[in-house]
Amino acid sequence: MNFEIKYKDARARIGTFSTKHGKITTPTLMPVIHPKKQTIKVKDYGAKMVITNSYIINKDEELKQKALTEGVHELIDFPGVIATDSGSFQLSVYGDIDITNKEVIQFQEAIGTDIGTSLDIPTPPYVRREQAENELNTTIARAHEAIETREHMLLNSVVQGSTFTDLRTMCAEDIGSMNFDIFPIGAVVPLMEQYKYADLVDVVMSSMKGLPESKPRHLMGAGHPMVFALAVAMGCDLFDSAAYILYANNNRLMMPTGTLRLENLIEMPCSCEVCTKYTPEDLLEMEHDQRAKLLAIHNLHISFAEIRQIKQAIKDGTLMNLVEERCASHPFLLDGLRRLKEYNEDMELLNPSSKESAFFYTGPESLNRPEIYHHQKRLNNLNFEDNDKLIILPHSRKPYGKHIIRESLHNKKDEKLNKTVFFSKDYNPGSDWSNADIIIADVPFGIIPLELDEFYPLAQNESPSIHDMNAIKFVQDSLKKFSKNYEEILIHKGIIDRFYKEDETDFLGVSSDIILPTGKIDDFKRLNMVADYQFGTGSGKAIFGDDPEKLEIEKSKKTKKIRSIKEDDEIVVNMRANDGFLILSDIGAKRLHKHSPSPKNRVIINGEVAEFARKGKSVFSKFVLDADSDIRKNDEILIVDQDDTLLSYGKSLLSSKEMLEFNIGSAVKTRKPKNEL
Repeated sequence: MNFEIKYKDARARIGTFSTKHGKITTPTLMPVIHPKKQTIKVKDYGAKMVITNSYIINKDEELKQKALTEGVHELIDFPGVIATDSGSFQLSVYGDIDITNKEVIQFQEAIGTDIGTSLDIPTPPYVRREQAENELNTTIARAHEAIETREHMLLNSVVQGSTFTDLRTMCAEDIGSMNFDIFPIGAVVPLMEQYKYADLVDVVMSSMKGLPESKPRHLMGAGHPMVFALAVAMGCDLFDSAAYILYANNNRLMMPTGTLRLENLIEMPCSCEVCTKYTPEDLLEMEHDQRAKLLAIHNLHISFAEIRQIKQAIKDGTLMNLVEERCASHPFLLDGLRRLKEYNEDMELLNPSSKESAFFYTGPESLNRPEIYHHQKRLNNLNFEDNDKLIILPHSRKPYGKHIIRESLHNKKDEKLNKTVFFSKDYNPGSDWSNADIIIADVPFGIIPLELDEFYPLAQNESPSIHDMNAIKFVQDSLKKFSKNYEEILIHKGIIDRFYKEDETDFLGVSSDIILPTGKIDDFKRLNMVADYQFGTGSGKAIFGDDPEKLEIEKSKKTKKIRSIKEDDEIVVNMRANDGFLILSDIGAKRLHKHSPSPKNRVIINGEVAEFARKGKSVFSKFVLDADSDIRKNDEILIVDQDDTLLSYGKSLLSSKEMLEFNIGSAVKTRKPKNEL
């Protein structure tokens, strides 16, 4: 199977893969079709792919003969992509089934299914480890057998391991190394039925650690729209469930934020064809089967609408906003989102470094987003050891450098920072503050060096003016950590008022006038800091040198932002208008290449396609041999061969992990060098 990513956000991806019955765009929902009882044509409500049970078909002689003669697509009257389960569900319910793994694989192939499934053992949550290990060994052995048995059919292999995260990872690594096409994560329905969403996050994230990025992942039995956004953010691509009809049979209506009972409604909850045509009273007066069918149609509309909204959020870069909104609708979903904090490193690994949308802080959970973790990592690239003076200012209009507020300051001893902190109108510290380091302290990023005030997402974020205690503590901790190496600190009264209590602000010392710096950012200092933040420590000096007089800085007449930097009439770098990233030129690329050791900032490609890269042709994933592990989608990178010869430079379209695992699709959008490098 060729799976190709189109858009990314968090660990989510909009991807495509093709089968003999059509192309599927993920994320997508596969309604469960009962081969004998189905009365709803799900394709009329958005289904491009469904799942049905090959074991039920095999055990019903009439169904079996029709499926073998006419094919499973005719049997269930569905022209699109069909996946089939192997009977694992029945195995979990009844404890045993009278069909072997090899037989069920051969049968799925014989009835023309698009995507078959090996006969795994679905070990339930919270069992003894010995049971989980024994059943997992059987599941893996059957996976090997399924690969040997399969001829042309696409094939699932299910990740098992109960709630033991190490077993989940081990299973994922084992079957992930085999030639399967899709990887379902199984035996999670009991967790969702018991609202154990924190444990669900552990199971999914530990499975993701071992699964390849180049194949779709399927969260089995997940059919309620309230969980879709969280699961997609963790990297799940496919969902299946009969929940749409099961809930309908019990007079329950699905919504993205929970479940409604028909008997409690005075108005219908949405604008689907059912809700606009019928009232709750109309539905309650109907016969059960008629009512259940209509409620199932509503549930399908809601489920597919949620999938569409998630896709748009991925494209816009706002998926985590939607995740936080959905998880806030139920306390136990919120448990799941909070547990996700423990996987910050894994979430950041695949999150794009730049997005089209602003970062919106919607509550304490926003502090756990990949962007903040990424910012904390990048701050380590900056060198602040040459200065002993720090000025801390509150946020203002963006960009901050143009709107620094000069207000009265006062002098105090702040035990939290363990420094002498000045904030008094009349106090004169008797030293020159004109070259002090200046930072903005605010939610959600804690601290923002003033020189980075145009860099994504530091310039593209919004938060409420009334802060929650988690946000206040985060800023306090960030200030304490950042300011520990400074001898003298000027802190604006607005910071004290916003982030510290009255008993933390004892006034000490005399007062006199303080002359603050003008707030104008030195362009040369800005360029050096942006380069270090983006490419690594020392990159600014390597690219721009020591003498600012040699550089010609061109700015936008409208925004006054830096657009290009030249030296001797040759462009060194340009600056991306939308996010403040530096775009390399021939000169900039050569200087960065000389400065940074391999594989830093590099994508290493097969020398056989070197000439294509030199000519500005896109680099495809199948030709990537290695890459800097810190590369994320939208980073500016160097393209080299195995001998570290600089070939070109460009913008990454995938993270380094994805580049190394995919065999199709573009990895880097190459920028054609003007001259030979």
